[in-house]
Amino acid sequence: MPRVCFFTGRRTKVGRKIRYRGKPKYQGGIGLKITANAKRKFKPNLHNVRAIIDGKPVRIKVSTKAIKQGLVVKPLKRKFGYTRQQKLLDAS
Repeated sequence: MPRVCFFTGRRTKVGRKIRYRGKPKYQGGIGLKITANAKRKFKPNLHNVRAIIDGKPVRIKVSTKAIKQGLVVKPLKRKFGYTRQQKLLDAS
């Protein structure tokens, strides 16, 4: 399963980590020089969550931002809340 949020589509992004050396010009130096330029990955903060999708509980990967926004609807922990009519609909 890819590292992608189910709701927002957040995924791993590629960037660079730049290391500087020297004294800035505004501090009286000759300016900052780049000494290293390494590739790195920015990974999203994903959680495996049980959520209701199309009326059924499913395990999906969701970003924490989607959880905070309230996009995730979690199923009931116990089936005490289900009525007989819902049980009959699920059976048929």
